[in-house]
Amino acid sequence: MRNNVFLNHEKVKIIKDDILLTDEIPKGSVDLIVTSPPYNVDIKYNSHNDQITYEKYLEFTDKWLSRCFEWLKNDGRLCLNIPLDKNKGGQQSVGADITTIAKKIGYKYHSTIIWNEGNISRRTAWGSWLRASAPYVIAPVELILILYKDSWKKTSGSKKNDITKQEFMDWTNGVWTFNGQSKKGAGGHPAPFPVELPKRCIKLFSFVGDVVLDPFMGSGSTMIASAIHDRKGIGVEVDDEYCNIAKKRIFEEAKLLNKKLLNITK
Repeated sequence: MRNNVFLNHEKVKIIKDDILLTDEIPKGSVDLIVTSPPYNVDIKYNSHNDQITYEKYLEFTDKWLSRCFEWLKNDGRLCLNIPLDKNKGGQQSVGADITTIAKKIGYKYHSTIIWNEGNISRRTAWGSWLRASAPYVIAPVELILILYKDSWKKTSGSKKNDITKQEFMDWTNGVWTFNGQSKKGAGGHPAPFPVELPKRCIKLFSFVGDVVLDPFMGSGSTMIASAIHDRKGIGVEVDDEYCNIAKKRIFEEAKLLNKKLLNITK
């Protein structure tokens, strides 16, 4: 058995390993997965090639989604933050293609949340400027796919909710508007997402005490939200530097006490 536990705290467990190889997560043990996988748009990660062919990218997506499917409980859910589409390296319908893959694996579709970051500054290509010959149409939004394994009605867990009336009313509206996460605020990680995203998913789609997994932990945003809202977070991350960034952020932002620390291997 591979022993790659980087951090083992009563609220957060970090596994430094490849998501396709780790054996640290028991099958049928996870209530909710909240993650944002690599987008394959040539982001300069330390330990991941983010510029492979689109076909290889979809093959990789199939493999890791299949592993996550096994880890989910029968009433487990998946909140998947992905692009609507992309034009870098060719126009691709990323959201539609990944949804199709997930459904073939066995996930059931529930809904899609549109995340409006309000960030149009990343726009770098217009196609044929002011001409109808070949303009590019790019929506400055991302998707959060809401999928589930077998039963949408959640029957396992504590049945204890911590969402407020206003949060429930606001967040069941399928358009979420909040800012993205700066690299500086996430310890320099090249592709962070804000804690607000997993916070909403966690409070809306899980009970207090549930197990929340992020198979691409990165800078630790999902783990921070899990710890703050009394869930048990499991993060998988292949890169040593990012594990350290996440550990630092988790203890600072979730205000965990070191005396509760059970084991740190790095």
